[in-house]
Amino acid sequence: MGYYTPLIILSWLTLSILCILVKENNRLSQKDKRILYVTYAVVALSALAEWLGIRFNGNAAVPAGALRAVKFVDYVLTPVSGGIIVLQFHNRSVWRKVLLGILAANALFQFVSLFTGWMLVIDAENRYSHGSLYLIYILVYFAVLVLTVVEFAMYGRRFRRQNRFSLYGILLFSATGVIMQEASGGAARTAYISITIGMALLFIHNTEFSFQKADDRIQAQLVQITVDPLTGVSSRHAYAQALHDFDSLASLPNQLVVFSVDINGLKRANDTLGHVAGDKLICGAADCTVSALGKYGVCYRTGGDEFIVLANMEKEKVPAAVALLEKKASEWHGKETPALSLSVGSACAADHPDATVEKLISVADREMYKSKAEYYRSAGIERRKI
Repeated sequence: MGYYTPLIILSWLTLSILCILVKENNRLSQKDKRILYVTYAVVALSALAEWLGIRFNGNAAVPAGALRAVKFVDYVLTPVSGGIIVLQFHNRSVWRKVLLGILAANALFQFVSLFTGWMLVIDAENRYSHGSLYLIYILVYFAVLVLTVVEFAMYGRRFRRQNRFSLYGILLFSATGVIMQEASGGAARTAYISITIGMALLFIHNTEFSFQKADDRIQAQLVQITVDPLTGVSSRHAYAQALHDFDSLASLPNQLVVFSVDINGLKRANDTLGHVAGDKLICGAADCTVSALGKYGVCYRTGGDEFIVLANMEKEKVPAAVALLEKKASEWHGKETPALSLSVGSACAADHPDATVEKLISVADREMYKSKAEYYRSAGIERRKI
């Protein structure tokens, strides 16, 4: 008995600290906080009832009715303290309903037992012993344990596989403490300290998981920001960040090459075939650009049909890269738009040693517009009408 009082005090202190942590956690909704407060309160009251039952047992100064009432609370709340943890899981399953039904039936059974002696027999020395139907309570306890395991398993499906092992470890830890107490006939009072520690570990587990979910959301948002949703190439936002990174350098890499790519005749396709066909052209241009130049650097969609590639390559390879891009564009065929034509301009840092990246882009754009003007001139098309 001497060791149990300090264990109970430590359990109460742990549960009190958990309540403070819950209050301070802004990630939890008010509903979730209420569930956790109720959970910790039930465990604390259940532990108190068991402790008082031990203190009152054999104490002649305590009325038999007080001992009976304390053991009634103990027998009602002990299974509840093991099963109430599933309320944190928000599982809408038939097993949860079964579990709650068993706990309610046990509470009714314990109330009737107050007047029948089915669970508890108190002798003249104010000592209690188990009644004739105590086995029913053991079966209830076992059923609650099994259903809690089932709920844990169902709850664990929400987590990544690596997060499930810690969850099941928490369940095993708490169950071990309960089993050790029951197996020792109550000589080793380990149930409530293990349940309390299990509650703390579960809170840590859920907090860590909430951080992981927040990180996943941030990563998903980052992908949405940095990836162009239509073409899958890097977005205007990613392009601005890349320019900022280059501006922070003392000088540009000698092998930096800027490619400016633009679609010829996109407006005509939009006007005659529709914007869906125009979007297919834009996606085709992105695919061809990545196929031809992607191994050298990153392709960014900077406007409706405008692309910039920031590449790392020797200037001697630029003509061949441009020729490859034009070849891939000429081979591309779409259902709505059978042909794709691109105008391409380039600028090499090696040819402009003192230039900024913005200056290189301006040079590449001028070269691209020269190519575009030549395309319309050779096709006999007045560009202002396109």
